Amino acid sequence: MNQPLQDIYDGFADAYESKRGKFDLTEILNTFHSRLGQTPGKLLDLGCGAGEPLGRYFIDRDWFVTGVDFSKRMLELAARYTPEMQTIHANICDVEFHESQFNAVVAIYSLFHIPSSHHSELFRKIYRWLLPDGRALFTYATKDYTGFDRFDGYKNFMGRDLYYSHKTPEELYKDLADIGFNIVSRDFLNIGNEVFLWITVSKELAIHCAHPAAGDLKH
Repeated sequence: MNQPLQDIYDGFADAYESKRGKFDLTEILNTFHSRLGQTPGKLLDLGCGAGEPLGRYFIDRDWFVTGVDFSKRMLELAARYTPEMQTIHANICDVEFHESQFNAVVAIYSLFHIPSSHHSELFRKIYRWLLPDGRALFTYATKDYTGFDRFDGYKNFMGRDLYYSHKTPEELYKDLADIGFNIVSRDFLNIGNEVFLWITVSKELAIHCAHPAAGDLKH
């Protein structure tokens, strides 16, 4: 029987110190931040973990950050590394916020642990939570990571069997467009020897391009 994901991430917290420098997201965060304008705002981090590097990055730029995570142990680390971050102990699928509350929403290395059948519902919530012209950044698993066009099962990560789920990128793009998102960028990036699809979307009226522009997709 597979161990609950929440318990696994509580255990990962014990090894966090030795792993925290493995993934350098500086360039990604710089690009995303530049797309949000110069005025600090409110950011929601779904699956915030210990609040580094993402929460820390935005807090250091005077943003108000709310982090949601189902791991109490990770939130204990967040209290140490990013004490300025408001934290909520909850499953990201269950948490609720008022409409038009955040300038930005992020879900880094968290969305693909949710069944893909639930992704559209969460995207709709994110769309409601964002202010007009707000933006969201998230990572999505694809065949590059699981070896399958669509996946719903377990893969080994740091010696533990973790649940992963994803649709095809084309199905993902359609879901986002149907909700009303404009896809700003979609890049396959290799970070820490793991390839995921990094998506930035905006809440604005725009024509969704069916095909990526040159340079949008890269390994």
